[in-house]
Amino acid sequence: MLFEHGDNYYYVVWETSCTSGAPLLEWWYDDASRHSIEPWYRKIDDTHHRYTAIFGPVVNTSHVHYKVNNYRLSTKQYTIVRRGEAELNRVLVIADNQNGPTEFRKVLTGIQQYYGASSKPDTILHVGDAVQNVGSLSNWQRQLFAPMEDKSGLHHTTPTLFVPGNHDHDKRRVPSNRNLYMDMYHGLYNTDELGKAAVINGSYHRFFHSLSVGSARIIVLDAECPSEEESEFLERELQSLEFQSAHFRIVTVHIPPYIEFWDPYGWNKKNEKHWGEHIRLEYDPLFRKHNVDLVISGHQHNYQRSTVRHNTNSARSGTITYAIVGGAGGKLDLERVEDWNMYNVTYLNHHFVALDIKDRSLSWTALNSAGTVIDHFALQR
Repeated sequence: MLFEHGDNYYYVVWETSCTSGAPLLEWWYDDASRHSIEPWYRKIDDTHHRYTAIFGPVVNTSHVHYKVNNYRLSTKQYTIVRRGEAELNRVLVIADNQNGPTEFRKVLTGIQQYYGASSKPDTILHVGDAVQNVGSLSNWQRQLFAPMEDKSGLHHTTPTLFVPGNHDHDKRRVPSNRNLYMDMYHGLYNTDELGKAAVINGSYHRFFHSLSVGSARIIVLDAECPSEEESEFLERELQSLEFQSAHFRIVTVHIPPYIEFWDPYGWNKKNEKHWGEHIRLEYDPLFRKHNVDLVISGHQHNYQRSTVRHNTNSARSGTITYAIVGGAGGKLDLERVEDWNMYNVTYLNHHFVALDIKDRSLSWTALNSAGTVIDHFALQR
């Protein structure tokens, strides 16, 4: 499976049923010399051996190719298509497929039909909760890997920009942590951090980062593990030249600032209403202060969108759009627990979003599993 984390870095996660000699990941540009990367190895059990290789920086918009080989065997060559700012960048947005493989397959079928046989998204933005239990091999296989392989195969050539959800964490942060496949998110924002001892032994993890997709700048936040480090990162990134000069400013965080649907018992009796308070009380004022255009979240298993005017003196539109896209397969949230009196659109069923970015145009189209459009909006700069 292919991931993108931070500007111009990719990493590949693969698995074998036995130890694989001395595998290497090779990557290269068109008509260029090849680079070889030795992967990190983790034994999950006797028949599951996981390898992770990070490559980059990829410093231009040329296509980049990669494959995995050892002294006997090699995978096929995979190609990552990289787009420039003036080109159409197609982003598939999904979240919360956990514990719902049947519905997830229906969503993936709708995605296939939407893009067609000759086209595909350039990036997958997964806004968290890929599986129910990160320590369960069967969860990973049934809820994520098998549906993706059977229905699309996108995860080989389309980089996934992953936003950690509450089900995607093992907070113990130890080398033998129970997160079988997502424990490789660490220290990629600054390449110097790859040398940290804590990175090597697995105890240091940092999920938050930022990167550009076409003419959009995207900040990824970790809702589950707020920290002083993350708060400082957010303020720095919001004020950065890369973010402020982008045509479109996007923040994505698993837990929404404003939740309206949830399990009433968990919300009221188990204090789950407090999970995302720091996002609403600390982060959201910063989003508005620095003129964020779009906040994308999951967590709540249905679809909602709100566009709010907050700054009439802004040189930009002075609006911020909040979108909740938690409908890729998990059991739906149908009971209202709050009313923020702000959402323009509410859709209580499974769905996905096609986000298209090209130069000064952004188009957002939400569709249900059958391919029917349930919401659309556009931004122009």
